[in-house]
Parts: sequence; C-alpha cells; structure tokens
Amino acid sequence: MAVTGYGIFNPPGEPPRVGFRRGDEVFDLSVLGDVFREPSLNAFMGKGPDVWAETRARVEEGKTVPLAEVETHLPFEVADYVDFYSSLEHATNLGKLFRPGSEPLLPNWRHLPVGYHGRAGTIVVSGTPILRPHGQSKPPDADEPRFGPSRRLDIELELGFVIGTPSRLGEPVPIDRALEHVFGVVIVNDWSARDIQAWEYQPLGPFLGKSFATSIGAWVTPLADLEPYRVAGAKQEPEPLDYLRTDASVYDIDLEVELNGEVISRTSARNLYWSVEQQIAHVTVNGASLRTGDLLATGTISGPEPDSRGSLIELFWNERFLEDGDEVVLRGRAGDVELGEVTGKIV
Repeated sequence: MAVTGYGIFNPPGEPPRVGFRRGDEVFDLSVLGDVFREPSLNAFMGKGPDVWAETRARVEEGKTVPLAEVETHLPFEVADYVDFYSSLEHATNLGKLFRPGSEPLLPNWRHLPVGYHGRAGTIVVSGTPILRPHGQSKPPDADEPRFGPSRRLDIELELGFVIGTPSRLGEPVPIDRALEHVFGVVIVNDWSARDIQAWEYQPLGPFLGKSFATSIGAWVTPLADLEPYRVAGAKQEPEPLDYLRTDASVYDIDLEVELNGEVISRTSARNLYWSVEQQIAHVTVNGASLRTGDLLATGTISGPEPDSRGSLIELFWNERFLEDGDEVVLRGRAGDVELGEVTGKIV
C-alpha cells in the first residue's frame, strides 16, 4: 500500500512542476512535455480522459526524486468550491444537536444533495498551519452576540472530487456522463468554527464559520485508480427525481482521524448517501457549468457507530473542540491505494 497521485513539487532551487507520487518517491513528469512544467495541474487536467490514461501509463518515464527532498504545493488552482452534506449519519447527528426536539433531517434532505458554495481562495495544501478564526457568536445564555476567537473549532473529514474536463454554461451534465468530468480525489478537512456557524447559518447557511480555511491533500489520486473500489451505495428512499436517478455508487475508501497522535475515528466513504454523480448532476441542473479545478466535497463522512463519526462535534457530542497546538491528520486508503494525507496544526 502506497500513496499514489499527481501533485506539484519542486526540488531545492528549482521551479515547481508536475510530479506523480508513488510511496516515498516522486516521478518528475516535466520530461513528458510543456503541460507538465506548469506550477499547477490545471492545464493537464483540462486535457481530458484520453490524455489522463495515456499519462498514467507513462509516469515511470520521469526521473525519480525522493519525497523527503522536495517541497509540495497546492496541486491545482481551485476554480469553484462546493461542499455538500451527503452523509445521512452526519446530517442526522447535527440535526439532533442543532435542533433538539425536532425532526433531525429537514424535508429536502432525502430529495437532493444539499450543499453550499465555499471560498476557493482559502483552500490550502496539507501541512499549512490553521489560524484560529475570529467572528461573531452568541452563547445560549447571552443576550447579545460577542466578537472574538472561535471557542468551538472543529474538523470535518471529507473526500473532494476534482473536476478536470469542463462543461458548457447552460447545459446540465447528464448523470450517466458525470464521471467523465472527474480527474481525481483528495482528502479534505473543512475546518469549522461551530460557534460562529451556529449564530450565522440561518437563514442562508454556512458563511464565515467555514470560509477561513479548508485543507486538501497535496496529491490527487486519479479516479481511475479507485474504480476497482466502486461499490453500490445505500438504497435511496424516496426514489430521487429523474435527473438524479442512477444506480448510486460510492467508493470503498477507509478513512481515519488522528488527533495529537491518537486515532479517534475510523469510518468509510461507503457511508455516503449521495454519490458524486448525483452531486455533479445537481450542481449543473440549473445550467451552471463545471470548470477545470472545481472542487466538489462530500461533506463530513460519518458512520453509524459512535467511533465512526467524522467531526469532533459528533465524536464528543458538543463537549470537546480543538485547542491551540492541536494537530489533526486525516488518512484514507482503498485496497492497495492510499490517498495523500491531510495534516493541519492549530495556531
């Protein structure tokens, strides 16, 4: 088992370029042409599936460089960022916490992949320190909101699907062609300030509580490498509308959360209710286009067991959050394929 994926790296004193990581080695792909001498994957990703497949077969033509000797960078220029809410267990848990005594799921949840548009400019590569955000919050026993650093800083364990091939404005992407647009997958940590979020999210949803930082892995695992681990998803009831109707599939990727050296959660992407095909079909059904470099994240991935939840607010049921100096590592693997880990330390 070894990390595999495309990313941007540079040896000491040299400019960034495209590489392919396999375990502890990086293949320098700049010898394959100009598109691989760019400081982002976007030009390569925009070439489409035929070029992706051809390149995947040629990665070993590059000169190898030890991973320990290189610097890594954000792997692609993020065009748009959409974060969904696709785990039934996560949505149910947060509904119980945020709306006690009410039905946990809002009426629309089982009919469409709920999501929000995030801030592409605050997506950072794994290893970037995370500054505790400031904002407004209002404790339940307070008469007025206060301003200050978040006291309820949280993580969200997610997968992110990276768009390679764009679509045309005004032309929805049919669900049976959605995966043709996906270049690869990264692990995502959508850092969340729960106290800021709780005060601001009604009526328009997440805003400053989410937009201060989102971490992604430095290496994008090709979607084709994960095809052997694609499995049937959960039965969806009620049956979705026609444009969302498919044999919903998810990826059998084992995921874990490590906090300060201790693994505190193990879960699986099999637990997702809404699939990436459905997310793409929904986000484009109004005519919105996909762009090369779009990042579509799943939302927090939680399982049915208490130790399979993907956020601290669920794991500790609103009692424990991140302290300054805490370090979080998110990992994922499917069979022999390991995704690039995501690390972040609170400062």
